[in-house]
Parts: sequence; C-alpha cells; structure tokens
Amino acid sequence: MKSEEALRDSSQTKTNSSQTARTGVSEPASLSTRVESPAQSSPPINPFAPDDGRYVTKEEYWARWYENPYPDIDVSYEWNNGRLEAKPLPNEPQLDLYNWFLDLLRHYISTSPIAKLINLETGFVLTIEDPAEPSGQREAVRKPDIGVILNSNPAPWGGVDRRHFDGVCDMVVEAVSDSTLAEVLRDTEEKRRDYALAGVKEYYILDPGGEHMRFYRLIGGGRYEEIQPDAEGVIGSDVLPGLQFRLEDLARQPKGDELALNDVYSGYVMPNYQVAVTKSEAEAQRADAEAAARQEEAAARQAAEQRAEAEAAARQEEAAARQAAEQRAEEEAAARQAAEQRAEEEAAARQAEAAARQEADEQMRAMAEELDRLRRQSS
Repeated sequence: MKSEEALRDSSQTKTNSSQTARTGVSEPASLSTRVESPAQSSPPINPFAPDDGRYVTKEEYWARWYENPYPDIDVSYEWNNGRLEAKPLPNEPQLDLYNWFLDLLRHYISTSPIAKLINLETGFVLTIEDPAEPSGQREAVRKPDIGVILNSNPAPWGGVDRRHFDGVCDMVVEAVSDSTLAEVLRDTEEKRRDYALAGVKEYYILDPGGEHMRFYRLIGGGRYEEIQPDAEGVIGSDVLPGLQFRLEDLARQPKGDELALNDVYSGYVMPNYQVAVTKSEAEAQRADAEAAARQEEAAARQAAEQRAEAEAAARQEEAAARQAAEQRAEEEAAARQAAEQRAEEEAAARQAEAAARQEADEQMRAMAEELDRLRRQSS
C-alpha cells in the first residue's frame, strides 16, 4: 500500500491533470495555474464517471452536473473549487453499514424530531477561508452520504422546491470510499479538513473494514477532535443528544427489535415495540403468577385434604386404640373376675377340705372314745 505522502502526490497529480483536451471546456482563469503542459498525456477516461476531474464553473455544475448528468450511467458528482469529483459507488459491505446507520438515525429522529436528514444526492455549499486563493476563499459543493440538519439550524430545510441545502449541515456521515488511496484521502483528510473549517459540528466516517472508522466533533478554531468511546465501547453524539451506539455493533449490525431491547438504544429505537414487549412480558409474568397462584392453591388444597385424611386416620387409629384399650380392660377385668372366682372356689374348697378333715377327725375321736368305752365295759 502506498504511503500517505505518495497518496497526496498521486491525488495532486490527478487534480492537476488537464481535462480541457478531452472535454472541450476551458477551466476558469483562476484555475489556469493548475493545468499541466499540453505535452503531458491526459489520464484515461473512466467510463463510469466520464467527467471526473473536469473543470467547470459553479453555475455550470448546478445546471449540468448536480443532478443526473447521464441517465444511463449511475454517477454523482461533487464540485470542489471548480473541479468535478465523482462519488464512487459503494460495495455491498459499505452499503450495508450505510443503511444500518441511516436506519439508526431515522429511529432517533422518529423518537426525537429535532432534526431532518439529507442523503446521497442532496448537496450543500462549503465556503472555506483559504489565503492561497485570490479571493481569500474557496468553495465546494459536497453531497454527504448522510447529512443532519437541526431544526435550530439558521438555514431552514424542507421546502419541496429545494434542490440543495443553503446552509451548513450540523452532522455529516460519509461511508469511506476505498477503491483507491486517493478516495480514502479525500474522505479521511480533505473532507475532514473542509468540514471542520466550514463549521460542521460532527463528522463520522464509516468503514466496514474498521481501518478508517473515525468519529469527530468540532472543538473550535476549525479543528476536530476524535470522539472516544466510553468504557463500554459506546460513542455518543453532542449534536443529537441521546444518540449513541456501540462500536462493535457497526460490524454486527443488529436488527431493530434487538436494538430496542438493548440499554444503549432503548431510549430511541422503536419505543412502541419496547412498550409492546414490556406489555407482553408483563402479561406473561401476570399469567405465570396466576398459574403459580393456582398451583399453590391446588397444592394448598391437596395439603389440606392430606391433613384431613391424616387427621381422620389419626382419629380412626385413636378410636381403634381406645377400643383395643377398652377390650384389654374388659379382658383384664374378666381375668381378674375369673381369678377372684378361682380364688373364692379355692378358698371354698380349702374350707370344705378343712371341714371334711375336721369331721373326719371328730369321727375318729368319736370312734376312739367309743372303743375306749367298750374296752372299759368289757374289762
């Protein structure tokens, strides 16, 4: 890759190459010093931008080259102090990033309508102090990929008959053109310098490759400082308060519904979607809570039924225990009664036996006495 110094030399050589021989249009007298010797050959004509590098007056530019100069060629020209500069066509990654960022700005303005957008084919005039010019100034007509015009801008925008913006955009976004190093230099250095000198408050350079991605804010004196991301990798705008985005999302390019639920973007991307999702989530949470309450209620009923069944079983066990105790008491009483009866019978038997023994003893005594008497009688 060429160095930036070589790039500037290449760009200047291209700028200084004469187009008069191939276009038939003489350059303005104030630009005559830029024309090279006729002996030098002109660069080849780009069939997709046949007038690139051609010198025309600003009046000629407005009349012939500002809008659709070639209906059969998709080419758009900017005007840089007398010289036509073709805006290169974007490739697919550049177009994807451009569209994603444009959608982000549209979301912001839809939520906070403090500005209007111009894009692609709408130009505005830069008037820049330049001591090198005889008039002390130079002019350019730039067609930013995206221009932001605050409602507070001194120059109003929005008339149906307006073909270009008469003021200076408050913010400009350019998708870097990187098919040649000269194009890279135009976006990253020339336009950055001119936008700052003209008073564009913020200048964003989009690059899907990331190498040339930059975000600038005006700090006075016609100078920019680079906007640094915060600790979370978020870039914030001063021109559009509340507009912020993650650097990593410029590569990832998440869709709107994902952005709407992200804290970085939720303040301005699809707030109605956020409300709907929040409402849906609330309804889902309410349904979950009601289902949980029903489950808890059913569990409580089941627990109560189980407690009732346990209490009934306990009562049954208690009744059975009482019945068993009563039965045991009855059996013990019957056993005691039987024992008492046996004891009484045994006592009666012992009494009868004692009476029988006494009677027998008496009979024996009586017999003994009778024998004694008989013996005495016989003797």
